[in-house]
Amino acid sequence: MYSIFETEITVRPDDIDMNNHVHYSRYLDYLLMARYDQMKKDYKVSMEEFVERGYSWVASDVNIQYKRPILLQDSITVRTQVKNFHGAQVVVSFWIVKGEREKVAAQGEVGYTMVSVRSGRPVRIPDEIIEKYQV
Repeated sequence: MYSIFETEITVRPDDIDMNNHVHYSRYLDYLLMARYDQMKKDYKVSMEEFVERGYSWVASDVNIQYKRPILLQDSITVRTQVKNFHGAQVVVSFWIVKGEREKVAAQGEVGYTMVSVRSGRPVRIPDEIIEKYQV
């Protein structure tokens, strides 16, 4: 089992849609912000470091279950946990929770594929990267 990491996100007025809650597309932005933050803070390998090594991540599969709306005044936390590695892919589970009662607003999984910056083609995730993620 892999560790669960957290990133707090501030809901901004421009996140709100015509229904007066966070637009569904912003949930992906929140997840992306959290992953960048957690790569540097928790895994100790920033996205910039991946690029320097000649690698990058691309989302190859996304599944989101929306449970309840997020409103402008809500505080939210994005939690992520590596589920598994396979070849060039890693699956990351996530939960976006809101408020002190920590109600799940959305949850799901994202499959990320490691690619070569030079060719754009998938590459097997190196063992030293997998070791960094096993915290």
